[in-house]
Amino acid sequence: MTLTKKELVMIVAKETGITQVQVKRVVQRTLHHIIENLKQGTTIELRNFGVFKIRQRAPRRGRNPKTGQEVPVPPKRVVVFKPGLLMRHGIH
Repeated sequence: MTLTKKELVMIVAKETGITQVQVKRVVQRTLHHIIENLKQGTTIELRNFGVFKIRQRAPRRGRNPKTGQEVPVPPKRVVVFKPGLLMRHGIH
């Protein structure tokens, strides 16, 4: 099962009485600021939910699955998420 951003906006709008347009604007701005701060290398901590941060992956040797030939894989930055207390205890 997948919860889309649209479905999330509808749920929050219904529970809060705020219009879907307003909720969507807040959700989109929140995601925008999370992404922009991660691009700058800032750690995002949402207490009890979790922490988003950027981790640098080292360069390595990969393998082309079709040919089996070794290929260099360049270093890259990836987003990692560490669940917070409520997330860890809420999912069993």
